[in-house]
Amino acid sequence: MRSPVLLSLGPVALLGLRTVASLCLSRQLRAPGDYVLGGLFPLGSAETADFYHRVRPNGIVCTRLSSLGLFLAMAMKMAVEEINNGSTLLPGLHLGYDLYDTCSEPVVTIKPSLMFLAKAGGYRIAAYCNYTQYQPRVLAVIGPHTSELALITGKFFGFFLMPQVSYSASIDRLSDRETFPSFFRTVPSDRAQLEAIVMLLQKLKWNWVAALGSNDDYGQEGLSIFSGLARVRGICIAHEGLMPLPQTGDQQLGKVLDVLHQVNQSSVQVVVVFASARAVHSLFSYSIRHRLAPKVWVASDAWLTSDLILTLPNISQVGTVLGFVHRGRQLPEFSHYVESRLALAADPAFCASLNAEPDLEEHVMGPRCPQCDHMELRNLSTWLLQNLSAGQLHHQIFATYAAVYSVAQALHKALRCNASRCAAAGPVQPWQLLENMHNLSFRARDLVLQFDAHGSVEMEYDLMMWVWQSPAPRLTTVGVFNGSLWLQSPHTWWPSQEVPVSQCSRQCEDGQVRRVKGSHSCCYDCTDCKAGSYRQSPDDLSCTLCKQDQWSPARSTRCFPRHPRFLAWGEPAVLLLLLLLSLVLGLALAALGLFLYHRDSPLVRASGGPLACFGLACLSLFCLSVLLFPGQPDPASCLAQQPLAHLPLTGCLSTFFLQAAEIFAKSELPLSWAAWLCGHLRGPWAWLVVLLAVLLEASLCAWYLATSPPQVVTDWQVLPTEALVHCQIHSWASLGLVHVTNAMLAFLCFLGTFLVQSQPGCYNRARGLTFATLAYFIIWISFVPLLANMQVIYQPTVQMGAILFCALGILANFYLPKCYLLLWRPNLNTPEFFLGEIPRATADGDSSGGGGVSTA
Repeated sequence: MRSPVLLSLGPVALLGLRTVASLCLSRQLRAPGDYVLGGLFPLGSAETADFYHRVRPNGIVCTRLSSLGLFLAMAMKMAVEEINNGSTLLPGLHLGYDLYDTCSEPVVTIKPSLMFLAKAGGYRIAAYCNYTQYQPRVLAVIGPHTSELALITGKFFGFFLMPQVSYSASIDRLSDRETFPSFFRTVPSDRAQLEAIVMLLQKLKWNWVAALGSNDDYGQEGLSIFSGLARVRGICIAHEGLMPLPQTGDQQLGKVLDVLHQVNQSSVQVVVVFASARAVHSLFSYSIRHRLAPKVWVASDAWLTSDLILTLPNISQVGTVLGFVHRGRQLPEFSHYVESRLALAADPAFCASLNAEPDLEEHVMGPRCPQCDHMELRNLSTWLLQNLSAGQLHHQIFATYAAVYSVAQALHKALRCNASRCAAAGPVQPWQLLENMHNLSFRARDLVLQFDAHGSVEMEYDLMMWVWQSPAPRLTTVGVFNGSLWLQSPHTWWPSQEVPVSQCSRQCEDGQVRRVKGSHSCCYDCTDCKAGSYRQSPDDLSCTLCKQDQWSPARSTRCFPRHPRFLAWGEPAVLLLLLLLSLVLGLALAALGLFLYHRDSPLVRASGGPLACFGLACLSLFCLSVLLFPGQPDPASCLAQQPLAHLPLTGCLSTFFLQAAEIFAKSELPLSWAAWLCGHLRGPWAWLVVLLAVLLEASLCAWYLATSPPQVVTDWQVLPTEALVHCQIHSWASLGLVHVTNAMLAFLCFLGTFLVQSQPGCYNRARGLTFATLAYFIIWISFVPLLANMQVIYQPTVQMGAILFCALGILANFYLPKCYLLLWRPNLNTPEFFLGEIPRATADGDSSGGGGVSTA
């Protein structure tokens, strides 16, 4: 953009103009037309004392020129002339304009506002009951520049329902359609800009900031909205204050200086400043004078591009400045237009032609812009060149340009114009024009804009940063906001190549949550989430518990599903027990086969004959019952485990009881009683005893299953990462009753054989029974504490081990010694040795020959 500006300013330089006393630029601020638009622009400024020490409501003259206001007024002139010279928007009609200086002060702005509302052709505002047919001097108003002035003029114009389109007033309060029914603007509301600022702070992880606002409507409301948005987004405001305007007393200035010193001494590196340019000028002047530490300043658009701040001496000492500016469109011909208007203002012939047309409002309003007629054109041209090249003006110039086009488009609709003529050309009341402005869609250059329900337009924002260069900073675009924020890689555009850190506490690591310290949520300690809980989001203040069917390790950010866990067939403990089962079952079946093969031998008949074979069969079934414990439990296996384990054992122990009773009767009872009892302990009576014992055990098992049946349950707590599926025993007392029959049989066997004296020279049948029942008691008594102290998942292995070791103990003490005799000492398998049917002397001889066996 620099090249066209340099070229366009050439004619001005050739004029060789310096300070020209006879410029007529102020006379170019009005033009007649079929429909006149009013304009309020900050063309100048006055001494502060003129406003705050008034004792009479006399006129105020603004003496210092504001270059920005002058160029904004030029943008309105250019837009009006462009519309008049066109043939499509208002064919055959001409817009006029009447521009006044606001001096950026309410007391100055009120006078031209009243003039706009005066009746057409006069200078007075009459009081009427109905203003429907009232025709004011202007049809609509463009401006004013600041939100503070718009809040005042908006109520004036709102009463008359006169459309007012501001090119810069962005305060959110102006969106209230009840209070400001005729207010529109070609810039977004401050709320959109503040949402962009908060999103920027989040993006750069700045959650510990200071916030300052100017002590006026603009700063107060902006600071309030920012505080609310920041609080919702988890951004903490460490220090907050309002900056007094330059004319306020030292006491209020001292308060903000205290805040500034607190920020300087704290860990806050980022300061959000939503304030007017004059308030920021005072703040930065103090900061530079006292050499405060550089900070990152996030600016509002009111001062980010202000020449008042950019030209402050030593401004680079304040640190880094960035902020959002609404995006406009470049107007390449604007610089040429300004050059031509300035050249005409210095042309005596042109000025003479303007002087021939007297400004009738001057005797009421005073000179429109006296400072515009006494200025250095060369300095003004240089200022325009610098600001257009730096990209500081185009968004404001375009907003003014678009404001004129919005009114023209509404008038186009009101007059029912087409490309060649306007069908309803004639007087238009401001309220009639207002009806056509609601939700109006209009085009300004190649950009289509539309007023929303609150009278604002939606526009993208450019994130701009000051890049330091002499004599003033240059603005560089480093991001875009259009509802979402896009940034260039911060490391590429940040001056130090590293993004500054502004946090009260370090960012918590994964699996940690914040434990807030004090009143600020951004100051915290990081605590680990324990196992079974997780951190759901980085902003969580407490860990979230996993669901019942989930688990998580310590310091986790998510939960994992729990998989079912049970005693699987492939686990090492189960494989070892299955190997033991193979051994025990193989021995039991081998013994059974050997007993069946030698069923008629004295040894087998002395051991019970068919009852011994039955006992071995029951012992084999007892071993096989361990196969019910591994694998995923189901209701059938849970119900069958205890009955199918204890009933076969009862059958085996009942055969032992019969042998123990016979041995006890022969050795301890009189011969007549012994003969009678032994006769009833053999044959059918013996099987009846076995049946009764089994039925008793079956009844106890049935009672156990009926009163407190084991159930398949899923335990979510016992294992840290899995769900334990097991058979739960509801009553240990009921389970103990299942053991009563077997324990009673074993106890009676032990009593009947422990003190029995065997016949000399005969096989000691009592000793095998004694040790077999003793092994039973040792195994099952040890089983109780082992089961009670074992983890639930391994309790089935304890029961399997108890069954197998019990069977092995019975085999080793009762059956295997007899198998040894059958296989390796067949010479002892005689009636005399096992049945006691030989004389003592012979028995003694035999015993001495096999003494190692008789003790078995």
